[in-house]
Amino acid sequence: MNQFEYIVADIDGDYAHLKRIDIESDELKLVARALLPPEIAEGTKLLYQWMQYSIAE
Repeated sequence: MNQFEYIVADIDGDYAHLKRIDIESDELKLVARALLPPEIAEGTKLLYQWMQYSIAE
């Protein structure tokens, strides 16, 4: 299964704007914070795989 790397660009209430960092892209993805780890902050690196987000180490 594919995996994607994101960085939290902005947090806006119950949503977060994620920027993909494993490829060249200027698009932001809007994701409900309920789907993300609760301890995220702006600048947190995330890994998306198996339909789940986790904090990248």
